Amino acid sequence: MGFSTDAIHAGQRPDPSTGAIIVPIFQTSTYVQDGLGSHKGYEYARTQNPTRGALEANVAALEGGSHGLCFGSGLAAISTILHLVRAGEHVVASNNMYGGTYRLMEKVLRDHGLRFDYVNTSDLEAVERAFRPETRLLFVETPTNPMMLVSDLRALASLASRRGILTAVDNTFMTPFFQRPLELGADIVVHSSTKYLNGHSDMVGGVIVTRRDDLAERLRFLQNAVGAVPGPFDCWLVLRGTKTLALRMERHDRNAREIAAFLVRHPKARRVYYPGLADHPGHELMKRQCSGFGGMISFDVGSLAGATAVLGSTRLFSLAESLGGVESLISHPATMTHASVPAEDRLKMGLTDGLVRISVGVEDVGDLVADLDEALGHV
Repeated sequence: MGFSTDAIHAGQRPDPSTGAIIVPIFQTSTYVQDGLGSHKGYEYARTQNPTRGALEANVAALEGGSHGLCFGSGLAAISTILHLVRAGEHVVASNNMYGGTYRLMEKVLRDHGLRFDYVNTSDLEAVERAFRPETRLLFVETPTNPMMLVSDLRALASLASRRGILTAVDNTFMTPFFQRPLELGADIVVHSSTKYLNGHSDMVGGVIVTRRDDLAERLRFLQNAVGAVPGPFDCWLVLRGTKTLALRMERHDRNAREIAAFLVRHPKARRVYYPGLADHPGHELMKRQCSGFGGMISFDVGSLAGATAVLGSTRLFSLAESLGGVESLISHPATMTHASVPAEDRLKMGLTDGLVRISVGVEDVGDLVADLDEALGHV
């Protein structure tokens, strides 16, 4: 089936008891059993829920996977992946990624005996040098948040698999509409479903997809044992969102391309980071491994004062954490999403105090350009 057909139908059949075309919200904590060892496939809602099961099947189909697992947040999903790594084992991760993932690795899991190295995963030689005999996992964002570095997923997955190392890819920015890491060789793909999959800024969740039965079995055990699962209503909200994912992503992408072109021409935007620009170092790679460039853009205005002026002057771009909703958002990575990353590490990756990140929504692009133009005039 085509992507939009799967988005609307995969994992979602009319309710057999009523004929309802929309999957019901099964708001229950437990299920009555016919007798000892006899039930209808559901025992306890932390372990299984029909609404959650529909979403898991839906996103798995969109990613080209065989198994989907939903969680209470994107970080809960990432934490579960990292539970595949044991004390004394080693993880190589993108050095420019969501600050919350870095915080989880450095401030929580390092204390439990896991070891981490952070490298520019667009540099294959740097990744290979970072591997150790005890390396268990390669964790990749591409494009990275917020510097938009692009990594070659097929090459990275091949590099890792030859050494028996798992490859996990955070695909939140691109969604399966534009990028399908499992088809490029990754073992695991993870999303913050809070973002584009839901698309309406009204829930928090995460999802993991894999094709490997052995990984799915272990991850599902961890999902149940650790218990960081979403409620059925949040799952229902994401199911509503994925139905329009293709339509929304096309508009996010189209708007972002126009805004990036505007920013490149604007004298107050000193650098623009968007892989849809022809001079972006990852542009050609993105064209090979993706079908679009997405709706995330970062740009540098040169100083904290300049960034503050922009952030305080927009009307349509709302100053807020998060991304991927239908409404446009603007943020300051150094003090918001990446505040937990040490300043010296931020500067090494080019994440300056003058950097602004925008999540381009689906509003009329002329209005968004006018909003940014006026805000940049205050720099």
